[in-house]
Amino acid sequence: MCRVRRSVLATGVSVLLVLGGCGSDSDVGDDPGAAPTASGTPADQVQVVAATDVYADIVRTIGGDLVDVQALLSSDSGADPHSYEATARDQLAVKEADLVMANGGHYDEFLTRALDAAGGERTVLTAVTEANHEDEGEAVAAGSPAPHDHGEDSNEHVWYDLKAMNVLATGIAGALAALRPADSAGFTARAGAFQTELSDLIDRQAAIREKHGGLAVAVTEPLPLFLLNDCGLVDKTPAGFSEAIEEGTDVPVRTLQETLDLFADHAVEVLVYNSQTTGPQTERVQDAAEDADIPVVPMSETLPAGQDYLSWMRANLDALEGALEEGPA
Repeated sequence: MCRVRRSVLATGVSVLLVLGGCGSDSDVGDDPGAAPTASGTPADQVQVVAATDVYADIVRTIGGDLVDVQALLSSDSGADPHSYEATARDQLAVKEADLVMANGGHYDEFLTRALDAAGGERTVLTAVTEANHEDEGEAVAAGSPAPHDHGEDSNEHVWYDLKAMNVLATGIAGALAALRPADSAGFTARAGAFQTELSDLIDRQAAIREKHGGLAVAVTEPLPLFLLNDCGLVDKTPAGFSEAIEEGTDVPVRTLQETLDLFADHAVEVLVYNSQTTGPQTERVQDAAEDADIPVVPMSETLPAGQDYLSWMRANLDALEGALEEGPA
């Protein structure tokens, strides 16, 4: 079992060093103070494992050629992170990693278990800490099981929180700089460029909020709620519906009917639909929205093919704003 020691970088971002009870020749971090060259050759690249391709893209954007990033889950895999189990290949990648980028919040507990099994020493960044979800971040790092909680204060889908990703970028740059001090200026510069573009998207949210704030929407899962809330939109979905869908359980009949009535009564302007977790009940909801001529906006958990994080979030805002402009027929 791993012991967990919390350390704080100069950036103020919470970092976890996972320490095994016994080391091996392949353990990372035997000489953390060694200064590498800035050539970016495979021999001196920072080895990074990310829970999903979303975080892999952000780390790659900030690390540039100095990082070698492997995402355990991607849009190609089609796997549900809540039920995914790390493969032997995943386990080896975690064991050999210098830096592990987790989501936390019980979203990627497969990565927690892989860290527990890996032993050794590595830096672990947990994204939920950037959304002020410290309890969830610590639980994931320590491998402590806990029930899901999808209230507004514990939404685990923090990559849809653009402000949290802005802070996370600083944390990633700091973690990489601690591992490769000679290249810290480059990490900081690339993080700054990423944050500049991200700030434009945050400004875009403010503009949507100014024009459409207070409008009601529905969702099939809590996935996009950070993004929607920051656009000033109000989620009218019965809590029991989205929670049941995300937990993979049947929605109670009464709750399903209450959800369908939102569209029949034109009580919402838009349905935001998780395109990666569909089933008979979410399809009924989508059909009800379309039958009522209420726009449907698909959003996903992982990066669509051919997009990076920034272009993906820009496309999400484009689609959302277009749907709000269109409104129910």
